[in-house]
Parts: sequence; structure tokens; C-alpha cells
Amino acid sequence: MITKAVYIRDISPGQTIQDYFLLAEARTGQSRNGPYWSLLLQDASGQMEAKVWSPLSQAHPGLCAGQLVQVRAQAANYRDKCQLTIDQLSEVDAAEADLAEFLPPSPVNPEALLAEVEDLCRRELTHKPWRSLMKKVLADPEIRGRLLPATGAKAVHHAYAGGLLEHTLAVARTCLALADLYPHLDRQILLVAALLHDLGKAWELTSGLACEYTDEGRLLGHIQIGLARIEPFLGKVKDLDETLALHLRHLIISHHGEYEFGAPKRPKTPEAFILHFADNIDAKMNTLAGAYAEMEGTEQTWTPFQRYLDRYLYRAPHTPAPPAPAFALLGAKEPKAEQKKPDDKIDDRFLLLPLGSD
Repeated sequence: MITKAVYIRDISPGQTIQDYFLLAEARTGQSRNGPYWSLLLQDASGQMEAKVWSPLSQAHPGLCAGQLVQVRAQAANYRDKCQLTIDQLSEVDAAEADLAEFLPPSPVNPEALLAEVEDLCRRELTHKPWRSLMKKVLADPEIRGRLLPATGAKAVHHAYAGGLLEHTLAVARTCLALADLYPHLDRQILLVAALLHDLGKAWELTSGLACEYTDEGRLLGHIQIGLARIEPFLGKVKDLDETLALHLRHLIISHHGEYEFGAPKRPKTPEAFILHFADNIDAKMNTLAGAYAEMEGTEQTWTPFQRYLDRYLYRAPHTPAPPAPAFALLGAKEPKAEQKKPDDKIDDRFLLLPLGSD
């Protein structure tokens, strides 16, 4: 069994590294000295860029995402980020590896997330056709088998097992919160669309060591795949109004918002706008959280340049929490005001105030 010696989160410039890593990405390039590999190495703690220069690059012409490799490399700072230059590389049999050492962990158990999705449907869906649709979809063995290990994206956000369910649940909760703020919205269809909007990602991307696009994913994309998976269930739901089904299809097909972001159609109803913004909010917040997590334990206030956001990010200080009342600090219960009769007179000089109050 392969045993790791050092994790990516612990690598710093100046170190010499000899260890095992998963190839998250492998791209070729051409320099003045010959072809080279631009790699993205991964383990359970994170990812790091690495270069394999000629002539070593030519000794490994078939590198691809999902492979395990053993490398010896030098760590150095490049454009405000730690990067590895590899001087020895060998390909390793993945059967010898503990996958948990190389795949990012899901913050929450996917089974628990799916149970929360089902509970949300039971609590919120009062329209019988919508309730029936979600019950049929979530009970399907193939869909359940695909959803549990599915990632939310290849790299940018929720890129870990269970990430799709985590993202789906967050988008659904955001939509419900906005429906509370704007009560004219169709809360029922908004919840159903939020839970189904990214269903196609479970077929668009592979799970396991290699998170890569499937042929279906490259040729169709998750929006079209998701609609195709939902259609048979829509046809089996009794008493579902066809205009509601049409609206649901529009919500799913327009959730990317704009043509340049891959939306076949732009949002044309209030619910479609809400779903698009909720989806975008959660994706951005997860991306930001990942960037800030890399700064934990440091005094840095600025992140390295974030390629997917096209900017540096600032870690702003939080407003201090108000001081606790003295009785709370001492562990005592807050004193109760004494009941007074209507004709009682109160002397303002003797009102009981917590210590430190003005």
C-alpha cells in the first residue's frame, strides 16, 4: 500500500519533495528547449502546479488526469504561488493506493445530504404533482447511485465527492430564503428546479480518482443531459399541468443566465432569475471559501491570484462581536424583572443593568 510522506498543504518554497500524487490535470506545452508537461498535482489536502521539463518530459509521453505518480521535485515560489519543478517521475499502479489520501474529502456525508434533500421535499412540497415528481426521481436507483459520489464541478467549486449534493441543497435553501423575501414567487416550482438544475452533472463528469468529462458531458453538457433524465419522470406524474412542466424546463435550461456562460436560453421569468442568481451565489461563495482556506494559519491578508475569479482576494477583518453581559460571563442566569402592579412607581436610579453598560 502506498504511504504518503508529505501533503500539499505542508509544502513550502525551498523544500525538496519525494512523494506520491494524483494528476488532476496534465497539459503539454512547447518551450525553446523542447516539449514540457504542465501538471496539477493533487492529494487530500489540496492541489499544486508542477512542471516537467525536457528531456524528462519526453520519457513520459502518455501522462493524463487520474494517474498516480511518484515524483521528486523542488518547491519554489512562482507568481506568488508555490510550484514544483519535477526532476524524477514514475507512474504508479492506482490499485496500491488508498483513495482517501488523494481525493478531497466531502465536508458532509453525501448520504446525510441526500436525506436532507428528501426531508426538504416532504416539508416544503405541498403540490402533489411536484411532490410525486421528486419522490420518483430521488427513489430511482441509478440516480441515487450517481448523485452520492458526484462532484459539483471539475475544478472551480464543490470539486469533491458529495459536492453536487452540497451545492444542490445550498441553492435550494437560498431559493427558499429569497421566496420568503419575494412572496409573489412560485415557491414550489423554484424548489423543484433548484433540486434538479444540476442533475446532469452526475453524468457529465466521472467520479473516483479522475474527475473528467464523459463523452456525453463533452458532446451535450449537463443542462441537456439533466433535461433528458427528467423527461421520463415528467411523463409519469399524474395531474401535472403542462404549462408548469414547461416552466420547469425553462428554469433548468436558463440557470446559467447568459449565452456566454453556456445557457441555451436566458431567464425569462422571476423564478428563472432567482434560480440563476442563487446558483451563482453558492458557486462563488464555495470558490471564495476554498481560496481563504489556503491562507489558514498564515498572517497573509491577500490570496494569490485567483484564475477563475480573475482577481486577488482580500481577507478583511471581521467586526468584533459585542461583549457578553457580566451575568453571562459569570455563568449566571439573566435576572428577571420583578412583576409590578399598575400603580407601582419605579425609581430609575435603581434599574438593574449588566456590568459595563452605559
